[in-house]
Amino acid sequence: MAKNANLTSAAKAKNDEFYTLYDDIQRELNCYLDYDENVFAGKTIFLPCDDPEWSNFTKFFALNFNRYGLKKIISTSYAADSKKINFNPQISLFESESPQFDEKITNSRGKIFTMTSPSEKFYLDNLKWNYLEGDGDFRSDEVKKLFAEADVIITNPPFSLFREFLKQIIDFDKKFLIIGNINCITYADVFPLIKENKIWLGNGMGRWISGFFVPEGYELYGTEARIDEKGRRVVATNQCLWLTNLEHGRRHEPLQLMTMARNLKHSKHKIIREQGYPKYDNYDAIEVPFTDAIPKDYDGVMGVPITFLDKYCPEQFEILGHTFAGDTSPEVEKIRTDLKNRNRGIIEGKTKYDRILIRRR
Repeated sequence: MAKNANLTSAAKAKNDEFYTLYDDIQRELNCYLDYDENVFAGKTIFLPCDDPEWSNFTKFFALNFNRYGLKKIISTSYAADSKKINFNPQISLFESESPQFDEKITNSRGKIFTMTSPSEKFYLDNLKWNYLEGDGDFRSDEVKKLFAEADVIITNPPFSLFREFLKQIIDFDKKFLIIGNINCITYADVFPLIKENKIWLGNGMGRWISGFFVPEGYELYGTEARIDEKGRRVVATNQCLWLTNLEHGRRHEPLQLMTMARNLKHSKHKIIREQGYPKYDNYDAIEVPFTDAIPKDYDGVMGVPITFLDKYCPEQFEILGHTFAGDTSPEVEKIRTDLKNRNRGIIEGKTKYDRILIRRR
């Protein structure tokens, strides 16, 4: 496999073997349980693109089957020979010692794992499994039937197929919790869903996801990259986020902000104290380069960093649009002052970073 410097290049190269850490899954899921302890009660959880022999999602839900009051767990994996993603796991003893193991088809067909009742046994021993008819591609009719059966879809989908995966979830109108690259916020087919409050960020982005297990051949990058006590390779990244349409309390916590006058005098950001909040040349809006510097008493439109979405409270602010990729939505066109410059905000002739355009409710 090719070595990659980050998740963006991994997605482009279709290197998709990034396995989520158990602790990261637990930390995120606990937030939804804290908000609603019955959020998964009586539900069928579908974990596509998730071979439980290598990944932690199935393990996590199997071990918490009773606690969450689950009805059923379904997990599917890609075939090793699938050309859809770069994925080539070793055959484990769990499979090779099973009565239904078939050496002739194991590399060409995906697998399906199900669990309908908890057990005191090792979690893999309580999973029933068999081969799929196809290679486990989530776009196949076979796997789409499982999408239809599920109540909630949770996984770390292949980064190279993120757009298609999310679209399929939306088409099936399912509850979900998935991991994506931070750049997905800016996708033309993702941002409108965020703007319309149909989907939102989970409980954290960047360092909230502490790392991923990767196979040999992937470069170890990030200040916290390591080889753990079991010899597993872990990359550390601040490029990922959880994306969901499951409610959690943090998304309704308003930002604690200062007035514009207090920011101009006391902001910890020198640029705010010295330069204030300049207006864009091409938008009827002010530039706010830091989320914690948003003035709580300003009623006009503000351009804020895309990382604002990690703190976004829909009861506190309205999202109008963005300054990247030429947003031509009516809300943005109404505040555009230069029809020739449709990309990014410009201040005194200088182009600024991508911004989310918001207004206080």
